[in-house]
Amino acid sequence: MSKPSIPKGTRDFTPLEMSKRNYIFDTIKSVFALYGFKQIETPAMETLQTLLGKYGEEGDKLLFKVLNSGDYLNKVDREELLSGNSLRLASKLCEKGLRYDLTVPFARFVVMHRDELQLPFKRYQIQPVWRADRPQKGRYREFYQCDADVVGSDSLLNEVELVQIVDTVFKRFGVRVQIKVNNRKILTGIAEYLGAKDKIVDITVAIDKLDKIGLDNVNAELAAAGLDNEAIDKLQPIISLSGSNDEKLAIVGSILEGSETGKKGVEELRYIFDVLKGSGLENELQFDLTLARGLNYYTGAIFEVKALDVQIGSITGGGRYDNLTGIFGMPGLSGVGISFGADRIFDVLNALDLYPDTAMCGTQLMFINFGEKETSYCMPIADKARLSGIATEIYPDAAKMKKQMSYANNSGIRYVALAGENEIVENKVTLKNMVIGEQHLVSPEELVEIVREGR
Repeated sequence: MSKPSIPKGTRDFTPLEMSKRNYIFDTIKSVFALYGFKQIETPAMETLQTLLGKYGEEGDKLLFKVLNSGDYLNKVDREELLSGNSLRLASKLCEKGLRYDLTVPFARFVVMHRDELQLPFKRYQIQPVWRADRPQKGRYREFYQCDADVVGSDSLLNEVELVQIVDTVFKRFGVRVQIKVNNRKILTGIAEYLGAKDKIVDITVAIDKLDKIGLDNVNAELAAAGLDNEAIDKLQPIISLSGSNDEKLAIVGSILEGSETGKKGVEELRYIFDVLKGSGLENELQFDLTLARGLNYYTGAIFEVKALDVQIGSITGGGRYDNLTGIFGMPGLSGVGISFGADRIFDVLNALDLYPDTAMCGTQLMFINFGEKETSYCMPIADKARLSGIATEIYPDAAKMKKQMSYANNSGIRYVALAGENEIVENKVTLKNMVIGEQHLVSPEELVEIVREGR
C-alpha cells in the first residue's frame, strides 16, 4: 500500500504551527475590529459564471474547477469528448470553482446583499483561496488572505485608517516595516508628461523593477517598449527622486502641473501624508514613485509593505479602486482595501522569533491519573481551573507515572497536579512547576491562583 500524501502546493499544520497562525489571525482580526470592520465569510466554491473573466486569461487558467455532481457526462456527447477541447468541456462538466481570491466574491456579496448593507460598508474576511499555480518556495496552491475593505465612500480618511491599521498590526507583531505609498493618478500623469499615455503599463512595469535590475536596465526596457530617448531622459529625474515625502511631492507636483489627473494624485497623497503626521505612526511611511500595483484594477492610492529585517517580498498590499461591483452590473461603487499576506507574515515571525510565549500556550495544567478514586477527586478541581480560564486536562489512563510526566514535559505543559491518598485526606493537591522543578502542597483555590498568575 502506498504512503498517504497531500496535493502539491498544500500543507498540513502541526498544533504548534496552528498556534502561531492563530496568533497572526487573531492579532489582525482584533485590529480590524478596533477600526469598526465587520467580518463576513463567503463559500469556498463560487459559480464559474461569477469567477470566469474577472482575472484575465491567465487567471482563468489558474481556477480550480469542480466537477458537477452525479452523472457529469450526461450533457456531453461523444464527439465533444473526443474533440479534446478542454475549455469547452470544462464549461459542460463544471458549473463551480474554488475561489481564486476574496475580492471577486466580496463584489458578488455586495451586489447580492446591497439592500441589507449600510454604506459605507467596512468588511474584513480571513479565508483560504486556491490557485492552480506551479508550487514553489513561498507560493502555494492553497493559502490564506486577510482582507479589509471599505466600499461606498470616496473619503481619503479611509486610506488614512488603512495605513494606521497596517502600522498597528506590525507594531503588535514587533516587526519593523516600511509602508510604501503611491497613487495611480500620479503614474498616469507621468505617462502624460512623457507624451506616452498609451505606454503607461510598459513604463510602470519597467520602473517597478528599479530596485531589482538598476537604472540602466530599466532604461533599456523602456527603449525596448518603444519610448524615445527624449521621453526616457525626461523620466530620469522623476524616478531618481530623493528627499522627504513633502519634498518629493513638491517636485512631482511641479513636474505634473500640466496634468489634471497627475495633480489630483499629488493632492490625494499630500492629504494622506498630512493627516498621518499627527497620528504617531511607528513605522516609516514612504512616497515611492516606482510602486505600481495592479494597474488595471487600482485607480487611486496604492500601498505596499516591506519587512525591514527579513529578505522577503511584499507582506501587505492594497489600494483604491473605483468600480468593484461594476463586473456584476452595479457600477459606480468606490472602495479601498488592503490584504495582509498571512503566510509571508508567518515566515517573517519565524525568522525573527517574535512569537510571544502566550501564543504558544496549549494545555497549562495536567492532572496525573492514579486511578478511578483519585480521578473522581481531581475532576471537580479541573472544572474549577477551566472555569477560571486555565486550559486543563486529566491524563486519560492510569499509566506509569514516568509515562504521564513525559507526556506533560513533551507537550510543554508547565504545571502538573498530583492527588494521591494523602492529598485527598487533606483536601489538597501537590502542584509541580515543570519549568523550575519545584512542587508544593496547595489547596484547589491556591492551585488556580498560582497557575493563573504563572508563579
